[in-house]
Amino acid sequence: MSGAYKIAVVGPIPRDHITTHKGEVIEKYGCITHPTIGLAQLLQGQGTVYPVSHIRKKDMAAVKELFAPYSAIDMKGVTDDADSGDVIKLKFLDQNFRVEKQTAFMNPIMPVDMAPFLDCNVFVFVPITDHEIALDTLKYLKEFSHGTIIFDAHGPTHTMTIGGDRHKKFWVERDFWLPYIDVLKMNLEESWCTWYKHEYREEELTDLLDDIGQEHLRPMADYILDRGPKALIVTTDATGCKVFTKVNGQLKEEFVKSIYMENVIDTTGCGDSFAGGLAYGLRDGQNDYILASMYANALGAQRTQGTTFEVFKPLKETENMMRANYSINL
Repeated sequence: MSGAYKIAVVGPIPRDHITTHKGEVIEKYGCITHPTIGLAQLLQGQGTVYPVSHIRKKDMAAVKELFAPYSAIDMKGVTDDADSGDVIKLKFLDQNFRVEKQTAFMNPIMPVDMAPFLDCNVFVFVPITDHEIALDTLKYLKEFSHGTIIFDAHGPTHTMTIGGDRHKKFWVERDFWLPYIDVLKMNLEESWCTWYKHEYREEELTDLLDDIGQEHLRPMADYILDRGPKALIVTTDATGCKVFTKVNGQLKEEFVKSIYMENVIDTTGCGDSFAGGLAYGLRDGQNDYILASMYANALGAQRTQGTTFEVFKPLKETENMMRANYSINL
């Protein structure tokens, strides 16, 4: 199979303007840059990763330069025809709390954008705002492609106002999307936005999701896995992830511990990197969700080790990292 794997990574390449709590200003490109480069390292010599995104014309040269060192990346899916792309400003008030503003937004990824990539083994969608992926795009892939569709719930659980403020939202349209997703990935906050009640008391409604708990995960998984997805994978902060599947109609829950890193430097893009690891683990169609989650945890752990994309390691080094933490033969 050498050289045969093809993975499309779909979503925005936002120009992030970050002001740290110490007043330092950092500008860099985020979101699908993380899984794209992580996958390029893993696929070196055995396949190609296709980022699919819309960006501003002023960002094209810098994005090309960013991806240029990685021979496994093919940029034909990155276009600036509409001169439309995400620009996000993050201002950290302390080490953890930040205010987010979105000052420009990508036009949605439509079926026509995916037409050149129908032969991909995996499609990993990593939206960050609810408008970025059209439902028709997933429907199109389900009809015309055999690739596995991984979808990150970050996009449909976040929106922006006309004042540029980014907010969490309930994924009220959830049931329209589920039949067209093979693997649904989310974190605990996004799970709370996905498993909503029929009605709330006013005092129950809050933007502050500090103590969510995990009691809702099993009933949510039971519901979701009856409506299309073959697996639901929920990251549980720094501890690892829970993998939910159904075997002969019975809900199965498995925990995959994270790969502990003593020195955590930067967690930006960890969730996006995790999605890329899932895509690599599922590239051969074997649907080994536990092994895929181990690759996902490895890429997420690597992402924490610095502020540049040099944190992502080649396949041999990544699998050695996995062997040191899991009882597996690769």
